[in-house]
Amino acid sequence: MSGFVDRGAVTAAYVGIGMAVTIGISFLLIIPIEPIVWYLTLPGALLIGYYANQRSDRRVGPWPRILANGLFAGAAIGITLAALLLTVKAIFFFADTGYPDFNRVNELRQPIPPRCDTGADCVYKRYLAADRGADLAAAGVADPRSFSALYWGQQVPTAGMLLLVAMLGGLGGGALYGIFRPKRPAEGVAGTETRPA
Repeated sequence: MSGFVDRGAVTAAYVGIGMAVTIGISFLLIIPIEPIVWYLTLPGALLIGYYANQRSDRRVGPWPRILANGLFAGAAIGITLAALLLTVKAIFFFADTGYPDFNRVNELRQPIPPRCDTGADCVYKRYLAADRGADLAAAGVADPRSFSALYWGQQVPTAGMLLLVAMLGGLGGGALYGIFRPKRPAEGVAGTETRPA
């Protein structure tokens, strides 16, 4: 047992990180369907918050420790998912070459318009090509620089919300464990032996 959480909660946090990496890579890179990440975050965090206390064999309180275990494990999932989300967004944002819509060449290796500069310029022009220009203009976007500010101004809070959902899920999982945990102390667990009346 550490000062803030039990050793079992640390183990559960590692399991949660593995779960988050699996979810993130599966639905941000391999099959890019970002909403599925959101749908899986809360139940995954609930499960890992419960598991943190099950792994710690928290048959007796105190409640603050039970909730701290769940919160810690949930935060591990949330931080991992948020970091993966921002990393994937950064890769696709800064490494966007515009291909196949922009920067093409013919069989003689001569450039074919339209063109864009790798990174924010290409992403911005993709949005314009997808008839999003009016929406961007309404948001005050007129060039790649202002587009970058808008884009990252949305992505960072989104990652923060993902972290918050995971932390709340972990806390909820800890609370569920506290309610439904085994009521009898485990045999031989230090500090949990029953004493005769």
